[in-house]
Amino acid sequence: MRTPASAKLCALLDCRVPILSAGMGGPARSELVSAVAAAGGFGFLGMVREPVDLIRREVEAVRRDRHQRFGVNLIPFSTPPALLQEQIALCIELSVPVVCMFWDLDPAAIATLKQAGIRVAWQVGSVDEAVAAEQAGVDILIAQGREAGGHVRGTQRLGVLLPEVVDAVEVPVVAAGGLSSGVDLVTALSLGAAGVMLGTALLASRESFAHDYHKARLVKAEAGDTVLTHAFHVNWPPGAAVRVLKSAIDTSAAAHDPVVAHDDGRPIPRFSTDSPLRTTTGALEQMALYAGTGVGSVRAVESAGTVVRQIMDEAVASLENQEGAAEFASSVCYLADGPASGSVLTETIRKEVDEVGATLRTALRLHLRDLPDTPAAPPFDAIAHEYGRHALLLGAANMGSGTARETFSQAETALQERLERLLPQMGPSELQQQLLQLAGFLQRRVDTSDDG
Repeated sequence: MRTPASAKLCALLDCRVPILSAGMGGPARSELVSAVAAAGGFGFLGMVREPVDLIRREVEAVRRDRHQRFGVNLIPFSTPPALLQEQIALCIELSVPVVCMFWDLDPAAIATLKQAGIRVAWQVGSVDEAVAAEQAGVDILIAQGREAGGHVRGTQRLGVLLPEVVDAVEVPVVAAGGLSSGVDLVTALSLGAAGVMLGTALLASRESFAHDYHKARLVKAEAGDTVLTHAFHVNWPPGAAVRVLKSAIDTSAAAHDPVVAHDDGRPIPRFSTDSPLRTTTGALEQMALYAGTGVGSVRAVESAGTVVRQIMDEAVASLENQEGAAEFASSVCYLADGPASGSVLTETIRKEVDEVGATLRTALRLHLRDLPDTPAAPPFDAIAHEYGRHALLLGAANMGSGTARETFSQAETALQERLERLLPQMGPSELQQQLLQLAGFLQRRVDTSDDG
């Protein structure tokens, strides 16, 4: 399952599947990165503010596992300048393939890494940041929606931010924030993303360095159990929001001890940005229990490789689902020997099919724009998933948007009208079946609306 964008990303990173594991500070150690790489994905070591000795050990551990393609995640914004320079120098010394960075743009750091032949990825929360990062020379952008767990840069929903960033830049764009399933991957790709970055879905994996308590809380959590807050702020510059499980705020607010836990002897103050790791002891329930809005899909502590493979399998299966085509076919008049029969399409028919794809992409974007502003909702709903599936099947991820429409309803009506004109001209073919599926989906939506 490849799009031109995902193929470009996989070539840049030398990975087999367009799934990246986030460089979560603390939990993303060599064990997790190696497991993701073994499953065909690409992993980042979360080395935010970590001493260079630890970075060296973790990089060497990944390479002992015979993985050469991986990355290191750093955050200049929250790292003392002297330590940041040491971290960058070490990444250059070790020939780390990719360095990912986050928060305030640091053109000097980008230039230094690029001059050393290291690819640079940058996570952004707005279109303006994305354009500035591309101009500074980054190779890959990660568009982070507000649905993400942990530190959140921007304020836009992923479904709105992602297509805007894709339209504004030329480099591959990876989607991040609340993503946890194969249908999420399909929808992100249909919006032009080159791949997805997973945080919460892999935070709960066996290989994650997160504490078992944190993993258990993620498994028990339901959709809607997260909140974006500034409560956990100690050890981080001001003004940075984080998404955590709601219960973490309640238990921390009720506590009185200034120190709630220890990690390798280091005291962790109340409302610290530290999350509980395998090495942490103390009142773990009072710590920052990071979680994205997709946490409701996490139902077990699985191996990271299993998580990656399940997401890919689900994505492929969703694209192979033919339900709905046959029931709609009986009402369509075919021209068996017409211009669209078999596998050969006339230029006119091909243009009409492309118009269907472009209108489909417009409808998906308008639907995501008009979704209710629910603070803890995952980025894509069932309608977006279905639209995304059809868009990817028709190659609409590679097209521009169709004629400008003011509302989702207008775009959906225009899509139905195009299909009604096109389908009678088509004979049996795989493309015809794909369009019949889309027509069936739209008809079911009309029927459901009428029943309501």
